Amino acid sequence: MAWSMEGQLFETCNCDLICPCSAYPFAGADYDRCLTVYGFRIDSGQIEGVDIAGTIMAVAFDAPKYFLEGNWRVGLLIDAAASDEQAAKLTALLSGELGGPVAALSGMISENLGVQRVPMQYSVDSGTRVLTVGNLGRLAITELVPSGEKNGPPARLTAKFNPATAAGLSDGQITMCKAETGSHLDAFGIEFRPKVGLWAHFALAG
Repeated sequence: MAWSMEGQLFETCNCDLICPCSAYPFAGADYDRCLTVYGFRIDSGQIEGVDIAGTIMAVAFDAPKYFLEGNWRVGLLIDAAASDEQAAKLTALLSGELGGPVAALSGMISENLGVQRVPMQYSVDSGTRVLTVGNLGRLAITELVPSGEKNGPPARLTAKFNPATAAGLSDGQITMCKAETGSHLDAFGIEFRPKVGLWAHFALAG
């Protein structure tokens, strides 16, 4: 096996309540452009023999309303704490060069916005997850609890068409979240101001 990794997936987007792409992508996003950030906390894994456990990265998307049409603009953010070797392997993996399920999405990308190395942190506190991206921004999401009870069971969705699951990025079990007011990321000339989010476990190999 050339590579494998697993950990936790973090997503934010600019839709209003629940990302339509998670439930029925043919309905389209709430706005003309879908501005999404996927964060990855890699708990274990290797790429061509290079250990990548403990690394953090994020993929910033600017996609049309109907994301299945392709024409995505994509940029990659990698934690500055990662070694040059780890960063090179992660970049090759996310570009689709190493094959596997990630490569299935590479044909959807029309513009590569580049790679930035920045200090990154990912934290979990009860139902809240925070991704800090150096001085570029801070994204926070909190689980949606339908009952409104503190520490109550969150809303979950089984979805096979979300980009997070279409390429095998998780088992389809997605926990729905709301973005914290003030969450933001300014990267690759794009202002990300999310309203909703989700998190899920992922396992990938190729």
